[in-house]
Amino acid sequence: MDHSGHDHSTHMDHSGHGDMHSGHPGMGEGAPRCSMNMLFTWNTENLCIVFRQWHIHSTFSLVVSLLAIVALAAGYEALREGIRQYEAWTNKRVETTPHPREQYRDDDDDDDVEQQLEDEERLAETTMPWLLGQNVAAVTKRAHAIKSVLYGIQNFYAFMIMLIFMTYNGWVMLACSLGAALGYFVFGSRTTATKETACH
Repeated sequence: MDHSGHDHSTHMDHSGHGDMHSGHPGMGEGAPRCSMNMLFTWNTENLCIVFRQWHIHSTFSLVVSLLAIVALAAGYEALREGIRQYEAWTNKRVETTPHPREQYRDDDDDDDVEQQLEDEERLAETTMPWLLGQNVAAVTKRAHAIKSVLYGIQNFYAFMIMLIFMTYNGWVMLACSLGAALGYFVFGSRTTATKETACH
């Protein structure tokens, strides 16, 4: 049976289709991927630091990120020094706050009490005039509340640096350590070099 006369023009022509994925650029491509390392590495390919948006995609972004980490770690030491100075200031403030007359014993000499109260008021007036009319309990309570807030901020800061360090990337670890050393050099001249805990 001769089929030479049949028209094959109705057959589907797939020649213009090409690769079915070629017309969809971006499917599976271009989206930033974050590599999660649980072992120490120097590799920075697809490195994300804490957040997906903090993605290392070039040498320039790596250098900028490392400098930012150094600054963050040094800033933590600056925060600690600022809290220490605030504690010293509040302790001095409590010491110079005039004490209420009720705290003195009944058998105390009235003249001595009057003289001590006058001395305390005079000291407060010359050093911290805003303390006049306040008592030790109020000043101590307010200072403790502020120190509690600062303590929470310090712990949050410390744990964030810990998360940065736990990328297990050698470059990031070195940046954290360098920033801590730089911060201690600049801000920690009056404190001991030992730390009570690993993270704060």
